[in-house]
Amino acid sequence: MSEIIFLSNVRLSFPHLAEPQKQVNETTGKERTSYNCEFIMPQDHAGFAQFMQRYATMALEKWKEHAQTVMGMIQNDRKLRCYGRGEEKINKKTFQPYDGYAGHVFVTAGRDSQPQMIQADGSPVDPSNTMAYQQIARKMYGGCRVNAAVKPWLQENKHGRGVRCDLIAVQFAGDDTPFGEGAVDASGLFGAVAAAPTAMPGFMGQPPVMPAAPFAAAPVKMPWEQ
Repeated sequence: MSEIIFLSNVRLSFPHLAEPQKQVNETTGKERTSYNCEFIMPQDHAGFAQFMQRYATMALEKWKEHAQTVMGMIQNDRKLRCYGRGEEKINKKTFQPYDGYAGHVFVTAGRDSQPQMIQADGSPVDPSNTMAYQQIARKMYGGCRVNAAVKPWLQENKHGRGVRCDLIAVQFAGDDTPFGEGAVDASGLFGAVAAAPTAMPGFMGQPPVMPAAPFAAAPVKMPWEQ
């Protein structure tokens, strides 16, 4: 079984692909930056099934007879896993799932360095071509459709056990309804701009004319001249 999972035609959410996101580790309090995003897909998505199967295989290999117990602990703590049901992604302002999440599943993936940006023809962007990379990365917005390559891995260190996911590559696959309120059109509030006023003296190339002083200025005496 391949270590890399291909997620085809999934929806992109909370993308931080053009610029890394600053985050604070809730356990250590340390700040780090990473390129990350989430992928939303139907519960029966083939890529998600492969992801979960790969996770179970790795857990069995690493934790052996304790695998079932450890996976149960991870499942019961959202902070320990990189996947979940859409209903777990609650907007703290509305107390409802974020747009696009309800009835679906999601995978969160990230990495410290820039992930590959894949062009429409399937070829990767040259990492040294900053302009081309940014052009593709900024084309991707929350709600659009993408293809992605991710790699799950198991965490086991002083901070505990968990399942995480590396973000390997992303390819724009098509437009869809943007998440959130989207772009706001305020053009109906504006009318035509009136003709520009005639330039005032002293502007637009005309030298200013200073008014004559109403009286002669008295000479200023220095302290030692008093």
